[in-house]
This record gives sequence, C-alpha cells and structure tokens, in this order.
Amino acid sequence: MADNTMTPPPARNNGGLRRGVPAEKPKNMKGTLKRLYELTKGSRKGLGWILLLSACASASSVLSPYLIGEAVNAIDAGNPAVRLILLLAAFYVGDWLVRFLQQFFMASIGQRMILHIRMALFGAMKKLPLSYFDRKQHGELMSRLTNDVDNISVTISDSLAQLMTYAFTIVGILVIMISLSPLLTCIALVSVVLVFLLTRTVTRHTRKLYSSQQAILGKLNGHVEESVSGLSMVKAYGREAAMVETFEENNEKLCKVATQAMVWSGFLMPLTNVINNFSYVAIAIISGIMAAKGTIEVGMITSFLLYSRQFARPFVDIANIYNNFQTAVAGAERVFEMMDEEPEPADREDPVPLTHPKGDIRFEHVTFAYTKEKPVLRDISFHIPEGTQVAIVGPTGSGKTTIINLLTRFYDVNGGAVFLDGHDIRDYPMQSLREAFGVVLQDSSLFEMSVRDNLSYGQKDVPFEKIQAAAVMAGADSFITRLPQGYDTVLAQGGAALSQGERQLLTIARAILADAPILILDEATSSVDTLTEQKIQRAMRTITKGRTSFLIAHRLSTIRDSDVIIFLRDGKIAEKGTHEELMALNGEYAGMYRTQTGME
Repeated sequence: MADNTMTPPPARNNGGLRRGVPAEKPKNMKGTLKRLYELTKGSRKGLGWILLLSACASASSVLSPYLIGEAVNAIDAGNPAVRLILLLAAFYVGDWLVRFLQQFFMASIGQRMILHIRMALFGAMKKLPLSYFDRKQHGELMSRLTNDVDNISVTISDSLAQLMTYAFTIVGILVIMISLSPLLTCIALVSVVLVFLLTRTVTRHTRKLYSSQQAILGKLNGHVEESVSGLSMVKAYGREAAMVETFEENNEKLCKVATQAMVWSGFLMPLTNVINNFSYVAIAIISGIMAAKGTIEVGMITSFLLYSRQFARPFVDIANIYNNFQTAVAGAERVFEMMDEEPEPADREDPVPLTHPKGDIRFEHVTFAYTKEKPVLRDISFHIPEGTQVAIVGPTGSGKTTIINLLTRFYDVNGGAVFLDGHDIRDYPMQSLREAFGVVLQDSSLFEMSVRDNLSYGQKDVPFEKIQAAAVMAGADSFITRLPQGYDTVLAQGGAALSQGERQLLTIARAILADAPILILDEATSSVDTLTEQKIQRAMRTITKGRTSFLIAHRLSTIRDSDVIIFLRDGKIAEKGTHEELMALNGEYAGMYRTQTGME
C-alpha cells in the first residue's frame, strides 16, 4: 500500500510515545508479563481477533504496492488495468475497515483489561494495613493507581496492536522485496541499519536530557504545590518575591534542558528522512539501470520503491513502542509490588461473635513499636470497666494515640494483649470490632459528598431527623443550615471551604450518630473555640453516659471530670487516678494542670 498507510502511533503526554525519551526499564520483564497475562485472565476475550485483524492489515499493506506495480505494467503494455485498479480500491477500503475494527476491538479489550487491573489493585489497597500507608507517600500511591495503570493502558490499547501490525508488515514486505530483487533489498537494508544506528546515537544524548527534564519538572511541580497550598503563609511572611524567584529559576532550567532535548530529538526524523531519501534515490538509479538492460519491469520498480519507503518507516516507531512497552512493564511491576504487600490480618477461622459489646477494656503487658528501634509503649497494663470514662494525657510522643490505634486494631500489639469483654480483640471479626467504636480522630476526615452523607458515613437509611439531632447535639446544626444547600451541600475537597473547627464538629456529630458502645475522642476539641468547646463538653457528658469512653486531650481542663485519668510518659504509665487523686499526688499531672490553668 501507499506510504500513508503506515502512520506512526500518536504522541502522548501521559507515558505514551515521545521520540528520544528513555524508557524506565523493568527489573523482570518476563515474569511481570507472565503475571500480567494471568491477572487479565477472563478479560482477554477477543485478542485472537486482534491478531487476525493485524495480519489482515499488514497483508493489505504488503499486497497493495504489488498491485500498483502490476497496474503500471499493464498500462505500460497497453493492456486495460481497470480490474487491477478496482481491486486496489477494494484493498484500500478493506484496509480502512480492518484498521477501524482493529482499533474498535482493541479499545474494548484494552479497557476491559485495565478495568480488571484497576479493580484488582484497588481491592488490594483496601486490604492493606494502616502501617503501609504510614510508610508511603500518598502521592506515590496515587501515581501507581493512575499513571502506572495508564501506562499499561496505553501499551495494551495502542502500542500492542501497532506492534503486531508492524511485525507482520515488516516480515511480509521483506519476503516480497527479496523475491522481487535481492540486490535492491540489500540497498534498502543498508538504510535500515543506518536509521537504527542514528536512533541509538540520538537516544544516547536525549536520555540524560529527558532525565534531567523530569527531575527539574518534579522540583518545579513540588514548588508550585507548596506555594499554592501554603500561599497564606507565604503572604504572611512576605515571601512572594522569593517564591516567584525560585519558580523563575526552576522554570528557566526546565526551558533550557527541554529545548536541548527537543533539538536533539528533532534531529531524528529529518536525518531519517534524508537516509531514506538517499536509499530511495539509490534504488531508483540502480533499478533504472536494470530496467534499461531489460532485467526488471517498470511496474516492479514502482512496487519496490513503494516497499522500500514502507519498509524503513516502522523501525523508528517500533523502537519508541518498545520504550513505551518497557515503561508500562515497569509500571506493572510497581502495581504488583503494591498488590504483594502483606494485607491486614485476616479474621481467625473460628472468630468469637461480638453481638452486644459492653465496653470492658483491659490491656495486659502491652508493648508496641512502629519501628523496632523506637518502642512507643512499654509493658502497659490497665483495666477499664464498662461505662467508665477514661482520659489519657501526657507529653507529645508519650503513646496516647498509639493506645487508641491498638484498641481499634489499626495496628496489632508486638507483645501482650488487649481484651474487650474478656476476649482478646484478635478473636473478634475485624468488622464487628470496629463497629463497636465511635471514633473522632485528630485529623477530621470528610469526603466529597453531601453533609448528610458525611454524617451518616458507614450507615444505611438513617432518617434525616436522627442526623439533624446528632448535628444539634454536636453544635454543628447552626453552621450547616447556613450552607448553600444546608444538609445537602456537597463538601468539595474534603470540606476545604469549612474551618478546621467546623470540620471537627461534623466528625463529632458522625460519632454521635454512630451510637457505638465505646467512644473514642482523640483531641476532639483541639480545633474549636472556647464557647464551642463548652457546648461539645455538655454534649459529651450526655453521649458518654453509660458508655465506655476514651478521651485524649492536651487541655486538661476538659477531662477533669473523667472517672480515670492515665498519665503517660515515655510509653509507660507514670500516674493513674481521678483528677483529685492526681492533684493530691502533686506529681507531673498536677504540675501540668497548674501550668495550664495558672494555678500557683
């Protein structure tokens, strides 16, 4: 077929083809491809048709120049060539149809496979323990779910079909070229070798340039993100000029490196065309001499020139497809690395049912460390009877929040055991255990959904009256009703339009609505004003009545009415008792309380 049938794959910005861009090489391509093939089992139906259509598309490319040569011979001999021209037109129409069907099926199959991969990855993510997310940057995890999967998608949807078509085409054209003229085929192969060497030379130079470009771009993006998210602090300290100066400096570096990379990449196609044109001229001259001697027909010259033009073109594109392919496999390795992480501990085979939790809590010789070198809790033991309100206080880093993490099984103890109603919490089903807790953590977590749905998060078919009552009890109803759509207002970006205190009130209302037998408030009033805090304290006294509740607070005035106060220091219980008992003890708690309240 004519030269225009071998169009290269489109350039892509998100991990797709770009000439001269170095591929990120996978560690184990064979093993990763095998696993990727197994993972997409059940969603590959139709790949056989893609293979068949690729063969048909390449057959059209291979046979069309031959038909053109035969038509030229017929015209040159004075014979009618109508049938050949009609057959050639049929080939062109068939080629269009085949390529359309190829893209149609490949898009459908590729997206089904990517759907399967995304579901498998997201399903693995939800089973991972919190410790994994503490170790990894959230941006990196998002990149695996989006960029890496997109790279796989590009390879499956576009590059794979192109690669199969190119492979069939190159083999088919080479066979016909050899059958037409071995001498002219050798001349054409010389140009292919020169193009290959040129591509290697240019890629060697652009590899470092594109690597530098990505590094500077990452630095620039990080600076922009920090500047936008911390713009109020930048303005408060008058650092606008310095911010712009740093941006301009990185931007200039990016411009310079990107320009050099593009200039080097720009050498490739013009020089490739020059090599192909010289080859084209050489073939034309030699074939003309052969025609003058009567050893070759004019039509054969026409066919061979078309074949030589088509033959050289795919090699550069195949090199770029291979780069793209390597990047996709490297992305698949990162996806599998995440899927291979140790999941959250599974429920035991014969778990103890937790139908009506009472809230009797006991820690027995509990030790725990987030990293082996730095123990956080050291031999902690205490007993909290059901219905008790216990406050946990102490300096920053003493282990207060860690106790909550162990109680809710966000983490498992390294030594000792935590008991609920007489059973080790590891004996209960994870779902049942966590349903026993209503939790308000330091960081308020709100989702991009309506206020109503945020408050009833984790529950189904909650009446609006009950939702509003919980909001009123938490002191959140007044500001919710002032929102544009009230309780139906969608909170964009995790409630960014709300103040920190308002977000905290919503999470407190959520805990109230959960009506769990055990309540955990980790610095629940740290982000609210004094008046709102007093409202919340009245609400807390109501909802904690008859419930086991754990309060973590730095403001000791908010927990003085607790039944038990545990003072932690360096991962150990330093003091324990009521407020009056600890004040009479005149220890660290009493000293901290006097400092906060101004007592002498």
